[in-house]
Amino acid sequence: MINETVRQIEEMETQSSSIAAVKAAKALRELTDRECHTVEDFCRVVERNSSALQRANRSHAPLYTTQQRIVTDLKDADLDSVSAAKERLLDTIDEVVTEIETSKDRAAERAATLIDDGDVLVTHENSSTVMATLMAALDDGKEFHLYASESRPHFLGRRTARQLADRDGADVTLIVDGAVGHYLSEADRVFVGMNCLIDDVVYNRIGTLPLAATANEMDVPVTVVGTSSKFIGSGFTFRNTFRQGSDVMLEPPEGFDIGNPGYDATPTRLLDTVVTEDGILQF
Repeated sequence: MINETVRQIEEMETQSSSIAAVKAAKALRELTDRECHTVEDFCRVVERNSSALQRANRSHAPLYTTQQRIVTDLKDADLDSVSAAKERLLDTIDEVVTEIETSKDRAAERAATLIDDGDVLVTHENSSTVMATLMAALDDGKEFHLYASESRPHFLGRRTARQLADRDGADVTLIVDGAVGHYLSEADRVFVGMNCLIDDVVYNRIGTLPLAATANEMDVPVTVVGTSSKFIGSGFTFRNTFRQGSDVMLEPPEGFDIGNPGYDATPTRLLDTVVTEDGILQF
C-alpha cells in the first residue's frame, strides 16, 4: 500500500494536498505488520517509509507536516516494547486523520458564511475544502451560480462541475481557463484552495495567480480556504512540481519546449480573506 500511495502522489492521482496527507498517513498502518525486534528498529522502518512518502511530492506541505508529526511523536515517546510502538503509531495516525478531516469541515463551515443566497461564484481546480464550502452553503439552503474553470492540463474543474451537477441550488457552468476574466465581471466572489501559506505567499494549483490578479483588478474578492496545518513555519521549503509535456500535448514537441508547472505563488495582497478552522483572516 505504501508503494502504491507513493505512486499515486507522484503521478498526482491524489489531487488535493489534504487528501494526499490522509492517504499517506493511513498507508503507514501497514507497517504494524512488519517484524521488528526492537523499538528502535521499528522507528527506523517508520521513518524510512515516511521519508519515501514525503519525497513523492515535495510541493505538498500538509504531507510534510503530518508525516513529520507522526514520526516525531513515535520517536519521542518513551515506549518499552514493539507492540506498544505499533499501538502508538496507529493512535497517532488516527489523531492526524481525524484532525485533518474535522478541520476541513470547520473551515468549510466558516467559509460558507461568506456566500450569500443568489451569489455568482468562480472557482479554480478541485480543492476538497472549497467543495466542502460549497456543499455547506447548499446544505444551508443557499443557491448560487458557479463558474468553474476547467483547470488545465488535468481538467480538475470538470470534477467540480460533475460533483455539483445534481445538487439543487447550484447552477454550474464549466468555463475555459482563458475566460475567467470575462466571467469575473459577473462574480461576487472567487473561492480557491491552497497547498500552503508561507510568509505572505499562497502556493496553490497553477492558474491561481492570474485568477487572483485579475479578480483583484476587477474588485472581486478572493477567498482562500484551507486548514491551519497549511500555514508553514520553518523546516519546509516549497518545491514546485514540473510535469511532463505530454500532459499538454500528445505529439512530441519539435523545435520548442513545453512548460508545465504544477503550482504558482499568489501574494496575500491580492486576497480578500483566508479562511481556516480557526477563523477568517482579512487582508
